[in-house]
Amino acid sequence: PVVGMFFSGCAIIRPGEVGVKQHLGRLDKKIHEPGSVVVFPLTTKVVKVPTRTMNLEVKLNLPSKEGLNVNSVISILYRIDKSKARDIIENVGPNYENILILSVFRSSASDVCAQFFAKDMHSGNRAVIENKIKKSMEKVLNEYGFNVEAVLLKSINLPKGLYRAIEEKLEAEQNAQRMTFILQQEKQEAERKKIEAAGI
Repeated sequence: PVVGMFFSGCAIIRPGEVGVKQHLGRLDKKIHEPGSVVVFPLTTKVVKVPTRTMNLEVKLNLPSKEGLNVNSVISILYRIDKSKARDIIENVGPNYENILILSVFRSSASDVCAQFFAKDMHSGNRAVIENKIKKSMEKVLNEYGFNVEAVLLKSINLPKGLYRAIEEKLEAEQNAQRMTFILQQEKQEAERKKIEAAGI
């Protein structure tokens, strides 16, 4: 018994993660919940996988529909399905963020953003772009056991000069609306005078 105690150890799985025993390179089929797990340190270790929501922040140049590069900082919020933890360790490995999530994200973000103008990434269309990237990622990642909770465009830096171009366009639109309103007023006044003259 003393020898058994000497060669055995205890691994702690914390809240927000699960563990899978790896004995002589082979993964156990059982997925262990938070708590203590008895292991034999010389031959066995516990590979831990987080199941809480993870935030992966990425800096990326996004292509726009007009061929511009837009500097961005994007957060990917994702969660691992604990029932797929063993499959992820076996098929993807512990470096799953770089191997799988980032690769899928870059491809999805480039495909989606290339459908929009640069100004759309800085306007009300931002939420539409975020949702399209999320849905594109889900098509690939869900089957591996990753649930994409949100894709957030945190920071968008438009190319130099584009900010001013957007401001000028908005200003021109406002002026056009103002002029339309003035013309409508003048037309109504002319109609009123015409009716008044006919009455006289």
